[in-house]
Amino acid sequence: MNLSLTPEIEQRIAAQLNSGHYQSAHEVILAALELLDQRQQYLTELRQEIAIDATQIEQGQVIDGEQVFERILNRLHNFFSTR
Repeated sequence: MNLSLTPEIEQRIAAQLNSGHYQSAHEVILAALELLDQRQQYLTELRQEIAIDATQIEQGQVIDGEQVFERILNRLHNFFSTR
């Protein structure tokens, strides 16, 4: 596969190579693709969580914000009091 890179992308790859973190343009592109894969996986999981939460909200399975903060504060208090 042949790619045509814009000067900006070439400069960004060169900057990564000059940083010493990568030995080749191939490594830079591979790292970028791995991050893209991770981001897409994160977004997929986030969408799934949002769908679950939306269903719970529609079914009335919600907790008052005051109760949530009270629980968090209690957990923090318990955590620090046992140390």
